[in-house]
Amino acid sequence: MASDRQTDQDYVRPVRRILIGVMVVFLSAVFLVWRIDSPRVEQLRTDLIDTIVPSFDWAMRPVTRVAGMLENLQSYARIVEQNQELRRELQQMRAWREAALQLEQRNAQLLDLNQVRIDPQLTHVTGVVMADGGSPFRRSVLLNVGARDGVQDGWAVMDGLGLAGRIAGVGNRTSRVVLLTDTASSVPVLIQPSGQRAMLSGDNSVFPLLEFIETPDELRPGDRVISSDDGGVFPAGLLIGEVVQTRDRRLRVRLAADFGRLEFLRVMRSRPVEQILHTGSLIVPDPQRLPDLPDGVIAPAGPGAESPVDE
Repeated sequence: MASDRQTDQDYVRPVRRILIGVMVVFLSAVFLVWRIDSPRVEQLRTDLIDTIVPSFDWAMRPVTRVAGMLENLQSYARIVEQNQELRRELQQMRAWREAALQLEQRNAQLLDLNQVRIDPQLTHVTGVVMADGGSPFRRSVLLNVGARDGVQDGWAVMDGLGLAGRIAGVGNRTSRVVLLTDTASSVPVLIQPSGQRAMLSGDNSVFPLLEFIETPDELRPGDRVISSDDGGVFPAGLLIGEVVQTRDRRLRVRLAADFGRLEFLRVMRSRPVEQILHTGSLIVPDPQRLPDLPDGVIAPAGPGAESPVDE
């Protein structure tokens, strides 16, 4: 076996050397032919190309297909990238659509509120919010209107859409507004359409709490909440918000006023309601205009008439 391997190597080495030599000579000849600048050599090169290249068409097909596959992969990568970009744009468009729907709802609410007629006795003075005087335990703001503008303590304050709070401290040029979300705020309210009365108490959250409700089972989320004139704290009929129910099954109010962007506030000049302390004189109908009464029924005496006496 060792002698056979030695014999094979003796034959393989000379053949390998001959093939390498032939290849070197062939490549050198091709190089020289390709580099020689002569019309005859140029004609020879042209004839060789016309003869050899068409016969290698079968060898170029795999290369062409591989190049086509690479182009298809690049095109697929571009399509995937475009698809991802379109998905991002679609997600953004959905967010814009949701914002547009919310703005449309807000616009519809504003258009609806524009048709509401407030008591003509309620005039107002508008002030600019100078600073947020609130703290983690107090929700209040400062206005640039005060006693010189006729502002009085206890007047209602609105942001143009809903009730925001009340005046709680008046200076000559400034005044402090305690917001409905403050813990010191308790406002009597009226809930529509059930007509129930309750107290709106602030607890430093964006959803004040409804307390002292007569019949809570009659309330539904979305019921309209307006101010009540009970106790003479606020004028009646001012929009406050709508009823919501939290996870703890407690009834709260989503305020109509936008407390996140309080720039201008409207102080409502409310006049005290005239109280009737004494009853007036009794007005009785004219006896001549009374209908026929059955037997045994005595008609009421008119003014100046004598009362019947038993004889």
